[in-house]
Amino acid sequence: MRIAVGSDDVYHVAKVIVEYLRSRGHEVEELGALRSGRLEPWPDVAWQVAEKVANGLADYGIVICYTGTGVSIAANKVKGIRAALCPDAETARGARRWNDANVLALSARLTSDEVAKEVVDAFLSVDKPDESELENIQKIARMEEAKA
Repeated sequence: MRIAVGSDDVYHVAKVIVEYLRSRGHEVEELGALRSGRLEPWPDVAWQVAEKVANGLADYGIVICYTGTGVSIAANKVKGIRAALCPDAETARGARRWNDANVLALSARLTSDEVAKEVVDAFLSVDKPDESELENIQKIARMEEAKA
């Protein structure tokens, strides 16, 4: 799988996620501070990751900032992106299953290395959304179109 990972700072947990994904055989593109080695504006990082996913250059995205909230908000401004801030594995699994989330947002402040691995595994474990939620997911896409 191709996964774009972006962080607004060089957080330890962000580096752990990148290495973990690579160890699991995923192709990882590092963006933001993970690429530059210095503090980057969180809206820019989230946008870069979301654009990769929206344009089919990455299958999924992971965005990280201090709280995870800012990158989640910014990523969701890109058409076709459904970013979810997930503090635990069950929330991540549900975000994929019931919301067809394609970008995972994480808090660098609250997410330990082990929890990060669990959340990432849960997010990537769901191949497709629950059939019972397809109408709701399509409704979100229509709302997005209506706003454009």
